[in-house]
Amino acid sequence: MPDLFAGPGGIDIAARQLGIHLTGIEWGDNAVATRRAAGLPTLHGDVRHYEPEQFPSETGLAAGAPCQTFSIGGAGSGRTVLGLLADTVKTAGTDQVTVPDGLDDRTALVLEPLRWILQAHAARRPYRWIVLEQVPAVLPIWQAYCEILEARGYSAVCGVLRAEEYGVPQTRRRAALVARLDGPVALPAPTHRRYVKGIPQSAGDPSLKPWVSMGDVIDRGGPFTVVSNYGTGGDPKNRGRRTSAEPAFTVTGKISRFRLVDPDGHDLDRLSHAEAGQLQGFPADYPWSGADIPQQIGNAAPVQLATALLTAATA
Repeated sequence: MPDLFAGPGGIDIAARQLGIHLTGIEWGDNAVATRRAAGLPTLHGDVRHYEPEQFPSETGLAAGAPCQTFSIGGAGSGRTVLGLLADTVKTAGTDQVTVPDGLDDRTALVLEPLRWILQAHAARRPYRWIVLEQVPAVLPIWQAYCEILEARGYSAVCGVLRAEEYGVPQTRRRAALVARLDGPVALPAPTHRRYVKGIPQSAGDPSLKPWVSMGDVIDRGGPFTVVSNYGTGGDPKNRGRRTSAEPAFTVTGKISRFRLVDPDGHDLDRLSHAEAGQLQGFPADYPWSGADIPQQIGNAAPVQLATALLTAATA
C-alpha cells in the first residue's frame, strides 16, 4: 500500500509491526536515507509524479502531508486558506483536483491524497481503507474529505486525537481521518489516560493504562527536567518545564534545543537522536541517517498513534 509523504517511517514501522505492507513515497534525501537504513520499502521522489495505477494491487492508502504551513510553529499561510482548501475538496471532479491559482505548492500537498483517492475510485480499484494525519488546524479539510468519501460509499470519520492517550510519551495533538469501504469505522478509542498537569500518573480511569513519561522510555540514570525550546504564555523568556516523570512537550524539528537539567539545576547532555526518536515511539536502535535528523524526527508520525489508526482502519 502506498504511504504518501512517508518521512523517516513512523507509519511504516507501525504497519510492519501489524503485518501490513507499505511502500513509502518520500522526496527528502535524508528521510530516504533513514528509511533505507531501516529496511523500509521506499520510492525516492515527489508524490505528484506518481499515480495510483502504478500500484494496481494495493488496497490501502496512508498519508501525512507536510504540515509546516499549517502548524502553529510555521508561517501560517496554510491556516489562512483552510476555507478555500475545504471548498476545493468538496468541488473536486471525479478523478482530478483543481488546485486554486496562487496556492503555495507546499500547502497544496494536502490535496494530493484526494487525487489518489479519486483516481483509484475512477479506475474501479478504490482503496479499501484510508488513514490520514496532520496538525489539528487541518481538521476542516479532513471534514471535507469525509463528505467526499461518504458520497463514494465509505464510512469515514475524523477528529483531533491526543498522542499520549495512545501510549506516546509526549503531548501531541493530531487531526486524523480514518475511512473504510467494507464496513463501519470509528476513530481508535484511547488506550491510555490523558495527561493533566499536576495529576499523578497513577490517577484516573482504571480501565486505561497510565500515560507514558519521558523517564519510562529514556534512561538517564536519574530524574531530569526538560526546558522547552519555546516560550509559554506568549513570553519567550518563560520556558516551559517538564520533569522526566511527565510526557514530553510536542516533539518538533527543534527538539535538539531542549535543555536538560538535573535536580540541582546543572545542565545535562541534550537529547540524543535515539532519545528524541523514542519520544516519537521509535525503537532506541532506529538507524537515523543522513542530515537534519532532529527535523526528520519532528516530522515523523508517532508510531503508537499510527498503530492505533491503522488498526482502526484495517481490523
